[in-house]
Amino acid sequence: MKLYKSKITLTQNDRGVYSIDPTIGCYSGVKDNKKGCYDDCYSAKSAKLYGYDFATTVLRDFENKKHERQIINEIKNIKMPFIRMGSSGDPSENWEHTLKIIKTISAGLKDKQLNLFGYSVPKKEIVIITKHWFNLTSEQLIELRKYNVCINTSVSAIDNKDELKNRLIQYNILKDYCKSILRIVSFDFNKENESGLEYYYIQESLFKNDSIIDTVFRASIGNRLVKENIINVQKRKFLGKNALISKYNKKTYFGSCKTCLEMCGLNVK
Repeated sequence: MKLYKSKITLTQNDRGVYSIDPTIGCYSGVKDNKKGCYDDCYSAKSAKLYGYDFATTVLRDFENKKHERQIINEIKNIKMPFIRMGSSGDPSENWEHTLKIIKTISAGLKDKQLNLFGYSVPKKEIVIITKHWFNLTSEQLIELRKYNVCINTSVSAIDNKDELKNRLIQYNILKDYCKSILRIVSFDFNKENESGLEYYYIQESLFKNDSIIDTVFRASIGNRLVKENIINVQKRKFLGKNALISKYNKKTYFGSCKTCLEMCGLNVK
């Protein structure tokens, strides 16, 4: 299988969001399940389709100063208020490297404002999506205050209990260092199913937290949760394509990022 290249890139997905991943591939996410999180990791499926080794995490960096300026100019010109890290890998697999990339980007963006901690930061925000496979150190948390960063801690009711506990702890710790959002991957659990009912109550407790966003789960027909009737699913159109979804809240937005009101938590109070 092919390894990912170490050259960092700015990419736009079908939903219109721009991502720059300091890590690509996700050893921690597939070490216990080659299908990845929830048996349906989109990035793991895409890697398999194109012959890439998703189980090997590759650090991505700028090749030289010219490449760095090119990427930063691209970021300046995008029509979105943020860029995202954590689309095809989890930045927590190497926080030191992730912070290095954030520092480089922040230094190159000239349009500045003061943040809550009194630092001059770019108006363009960086959203990090992570499951905290590794936790930030005290020194790294303090470093975070220098930048315009919003961290989405990704959780779900079906997470391993120890991992879920740690993610909730990290989500709360982060509130003192940056904007901290609980990104809940939610499901329409079948309460007639014993496991579905148990997960339902865990999910209800997650939604009692503040600063949350709800993410609709897209499933494959062979997903264990579907086959074992733990979740209810429905066929829906998503960006013009057929999708099998499990939707907890009927009002949850399910479409292009450009018209999303929450903007990965940036607009969540």
